[in-house]
Amino acid sequence: MGMVLKNFAYYNEQDELITQHALYLQDGVIKELSPEISTDETSIDLRGAYLVPAFVDLQVNGGIKVYFSHTITEQVLEQMYIDHLQVGTVNILPTLVTTSLENILKAVEVVKTYISKGKPGVLGLHLEGPFLNIEKKGAHNPKYIRKPTDEELKTILDAGEGVIKMMTVAPEQFTDDQLFLIQDRGIVISAGHSNSTAAFYKTIFDKGVNCITHLYNAMSPFMGREPGLVGATLDSDVYAGIIVDGFHCDDTAVRLAYRLKKGKLFLVSDATFIGEEDLEMDGIQFIHKPGRYVNAEGNLAGSNISMYDAVRHSINKVGIPAYDVFKMAAEIPFQLLGLADKHGKVKTGYFADLVALSKDGLSITHIFRRGEEITKGVS
Repeated sequence: MGMVLKNFAYYNEQDELITQHALYLQDGVIKELSPEISTDETSIDLRGAYLVPAFVDLQVNGGIKVYFSHTITEQVLEQMYIDHLQVGTVNILPTLVTTSLENILKAVEVVKTYISKGKPGVLGLHLEGPFLNIEKKGAHNPKYIRKPTDEELKTILDAGEGVIKMMTVAPEQFTDDQLFLIQDRGIVISAGHSNSTAAFYKTIFDKGVNCITHLYNAMSPFMGREPGLVGATLDSDVYAGIIVDGFHCDDTAVRLAYRLKKGKLFLVSDATFIGEEDLEMDGIQFIHKPGRYVNAEGNLAGSNISMYDAVRHSINKVGIPAYDVFKMAAEIPFQLLGLADKHGKVKTGYFADLVALSKDGLSITHIFRRGEEITKGVS
């Protein structure tokens, strides 16, 4: 059975807002886009709402009350996914922060098992650490930060074949051969928690590092005589994730990044929790403050937002055009993962992962995953 969604507005590939439109979906795929579709099958009137691609989050640590790195189980992973699904994030890369080899291998198995059962929404695993620069550790536990050995790296890559999709690393901790080894496995190498020079990063970008983790945070900063990783990123065409919550970087910095990296800048939540839980993990405290998390020293230790929050802040506070924000929340991260041929657009032939947002306030009215309605009325 198919379904018709009608009376919505959407942005086409020319960034034009098309109003009073309809689409027909079947078997989880958009089959037809037209001003009007006549059918006897079920139809839903979206009452003029914006229909946009459902969000994808490539860096997410926890849900309302669960934190994946703390409790590495299939149950926690599923609950974290459900929590974010309720606010429009239909696909995620659960993120494991710096930890022991034992926990890394455990997380790989949990994600592998989850996916093997045919459960939707989890695209793979993002390893953020442990191969970071301790000078830019952020809230990561220094006890587990280390340089990669060939043996440990090969153990991780062999176990994570087909599961690990992204690794955040400090490239200065790696040999060229080690970076090539990750690249050969088809894994996105993202530079983060790193502290070197712009000249160094320009050479690394030529060796397969094609993404930056949470731009502006935990990296060598931009200065007039040494632009660091921030400057190298803004002066290149690599992808960059950014946390748009009003705390991790000023809105002016977000606008600057958008202007310089339009088409390669994408949103992440980096959510510690999207509830209000406090947590202690391996001696590191995560303390809830309004809109963010901090550690015992008061330094940022993760966000308190969902992708939906990041989308609204980007439009309402930063002032980025809505059509580009919707790309930053779906199409661009899917491009990075090599999945943009079927994901991230309201377009015939694409998966029907969709979110309807009211025109007055951008409240979520409907969420669809592969054409199935998940919930509605979230605000």
